[in-house]
Amino acid sequence: MRKSYRVKKAKDFQAVFNTGKSYANKCFIIYKLSSHKQLHFRVGISVSKKLGNAVTRNKIKRKIRQSVFDLSIEICPDVDFIVIARLAAKDLTVFETLKNLRHVLMIAKIIQKFD
Repeated sequence: MRKSYRVKKAKDFQAVFNTGKSYANKCFIIYKLSSHKQLHFRVGISVSKKLGNAVTRNKIKRKIRQSVFDLSIEICPDVDFIVIARLAAKDLTVFETLKNLRHVLMIAKIIQKFD
């Protein structure tokens, strides 16, 4: 994902945490903040040291990034959101990560459910 699709600065993270709403499932927590002045969504990823060493945390982040990339067509363009991995996300496969992330993004209404 390009840099323009990422929430990187500490002040942007804090804005999403302080004024955004949170949604969760067993594996992920999502903080969402609507932002009408941008052309596309931005995502930030946070994985705690409680989940493992640097190698483990980076594997989790790569799975989340790939899942967000796969879902990028369905994601609303006017939103900033932060994905926080919970302990249950540690042992997920790429497919399970996609499935759980899609579930929590539907709860947060960041993607729409298609029937």
